[in-house]
Amino acid sequence: MVEGEAECVRCGRVGAMPFDHNDHYHRLLLRRVPRNCGAALDVGCGTGQFARRLAHLGMEVDAIDPSEEVIAEARTVSGLTTGDRSPRFHHADIAEVELPKNHYDFISCLASIHHMPFDTVAAMRDALAPGGVLVILGCYPEKTWLDWAWSLAAVPVNAAARPAVAVKEKLRSVASATRQGKVKAPVRRPTIPLAEIRREAAVLLPGCNIRRLLFWRYLLVFRNHG
Repeated sequence: MVEGEAECVRCGRVGAMPFDHNDHYHRLLLRRVPRNCGAALDVGCGTGQFARRLAHLGMEVDAIDPSEEVIAEARTVSGLTTGDRSPRFHHADIAEVELPKNHYDFISCLASIHHMPFDTVAAMRDALAPGGVLVILGCYPEKTWLDWAWSLAAVPVNAAARPAVAVKEKLRSVASATRQGKVKAPVRRPTIPLAEIRREAAVLLPGCNIRRLLFWRYLLVFRNHG
C-alpha cells in the first residue's frame, strides 16, 4: 500500500502529487466499522496511517505488512504520535501467517490486495468474528471502455483536489512534514480486471458488495453473517 503519495495504478509507479487517493477514502472505510468493535486487523498496513485511525477509535488493532522497512517506520511514527493507542505492528506476509479464526470484528485491506493472490481473501473471511466486516479498497487495471470512462471522469476531480491538498500540506507543522514520506511502501501494478475480481469475490465472499470508485479504485464490503 502507498501512503504519503498516491500510487498511480495505471503505471504502477508513485506519482509526484500530494493527493493520496487511499487517504481520501479513509472516512468511507471507517463508516463500515461495526458498532462495539473490539478487535481489528489492517492487512498491508504500510506505514500505518489507517491502522492508527482505527486504534484512535479505541479498538485493539493488529497491523501486518511484508515489508520490514515500512513496519519499522510504522512503529517509529506510532511511537511519536499515538502513545498507548498504538496498533500492534507485525512484519508478516498474510499469505503465510495463520490468522486466528472468528476473531476480528473488522478487517481492512487498503490498496494492497493486488500485491497478493486474490484468494487470500478466504483467510481474511475466516478470521472474521460473527457480524464482522471485511473492507477492501482495491486497485484495478483499465481494460474496458467503462474502466476508461471512469478514469477520464477522475482526471478533472484529481486535478482540482491537488491544489487544495497542497495548501493543507503547507499548513502542517515542520516536524510532521519532516517525518512525512521518509519511507514508502513498495508499489505494484494491478493485473486482475474488475470483472474477474467480481467473479472471484462472488465465490469466496458470497453476498459481498463491490462498487467502483473514482481515482482508479473499487470498494468491496463483506459481512460475516455466520
